Amino acid sequence: MAASGRKARRNPLFGAAVVKAVLRKRSAEASATSTLYQGILRDLGVTDEEVEAYLAEHEDDVEQAIRSHGRRGD
Repeated sequence: MAASGRKARRNPLFGAAVVKAVLRKRSAEASATSTLYQGILRDLGVTDEEVEAYLAEHEDDVEQAIRSHGRRGD
């Protein structure tokens, strides 16, 4: 993970990106998770477009965070 990994975890975009990455891997539950994800975006004050841009730039960090917590999204 990047040297700023601790700061990244306080970043609402990082949190939303982790959620989105996990939900993408569980696409069979899309209808239920869509509502959940929209609520998370609202609570964090970020947009899906911002999360997508963050994911594009930090995909490796997000995937490592998911793996490090034993949640691969499968």
